[in-house]
Amino acid sequence: MKGVVFTEFMDMVEDVFSSEMLETIIEQSELPNGGAYTAVGTYDHEEIVRMTVSLSQQVNIPVAQLLESFGQHLFGRFVISYPAFFENVSHPFDFLKNIDSYIHVEVRKLYPEAELPRFYHEQEDANTLIMYYLSSRHFEDLAVGLIKGCLQFFKVDGLVNKENAIYKSQDAVKITIQLLS
Repeated sequence: MKGVVFTEFMDMVEDVFSSEMLETIIEQSELPNGGAYTAVGTYDHEEIVRMTVSLSQQVNIPVAQLLESFGQHLFGRFVISYPAFFENVSHPFDFLKNIDSYIHVEVRKLYPEAELPRFYHEQEDANTLIMYYLSSRHFEDLAVGLIKGCLQFFKVDGLVNKENAIYKSQDAVKITIQLLS
């Protein structure tokens, strides 16, 4: 997993909880590098899992909820760091439908070794988009948070629900986005 995810997670922990909390979870997680990450490095995703579990134990917030909150935070950081991804896009569905065909293509140009999840989509109607998330890492709660962050960015109200599913004979998570406005 790219280091930018780790550095942003650590920034969020500091901002939302405290620098002391960050130090505590780094220590409890027994990370091989002592919590030293660079944005361009590549690290085992299990390290962020350990930090999230430790944070959950410390603050008594479920891991799924923490990952979703982190996804919303991360989307906001992507808006600042990668403004070109948002140029000429006026609707969240237009953005979300281009994750694999445009955004992940551009990410691979920057980070050729990046192991990215796959997203497939089906638009049921003008207000309903179904996305299928496929990844061996199972960060679907992070994906839900990113989607919610996308809705917030585009100032659109909506419901986001996830459930286990099969997509083209593969295990997937079906994420349904229903716009309310």
